[in-house]
Amino acid sequence: MPPLVYILTPWLAALCWLDIRYRRLPNWLTLGGAAVALTAWLGAFGWRAMLFDSLLGGVLCGLLLLLPFIMKAAGGGDVKMLFAVGCAMGSRHVLGVLLCVSLAGMLLGTGMFVFGLVDRRRIKHYARCAFDWRYDRVAGRADLPPKNHEKSRVPFGVAIAAGVWAQLFLNLGVR
Repeated sequence: MPPLVYILTPWLAALCWLDIRYRRLPNWLTLGGAAVALTAWLGAFGWRAMLFDSLLGGVLCGLLLLLPFIMKAAGGGDVKMLFAVGCAMGSRHVLGVLLCVSLAGMLLGTGMFVFGLVDRRRIKHYARCAFDWRYDRVAGRADLPPKNHEKSRVPFGVAIAAGVWAQLFLNLGVR
């Protein structure tokens, strides 16, 4: 197995546990992971690879969640975790990581929806905000449960970790 699996697995497992348990992804783990990844790329391959492979991969991955973050549909910890993952994986694996993370997120959201672990009113509100220009967002927001309510928050860090593991096992030749 590539050494990346041994490095990323405990980090991803810790982030998953914190996201499931507390719905938090602490900065010291997300940004710390990005710093470790950038430092490893610098030490292994030099400045050029760190800037144009690792940092570019982090920025591209982080951009995926930037719009949902601005719309308050994703948390800042998720954006920082995806940035750190992009820094660790490099720009060559960005598309595969984003595809695997998106599929894992879709499966996680669908599973939580089917088993009643997510509030259906919030999903309906976000869908109407995105697709119905006539929808009164202020009145719709007033009917929603509080944001810190357990059913209104999906632990997307779990989907990010699952997508990274899938990418590691599919593309990096781990068998």
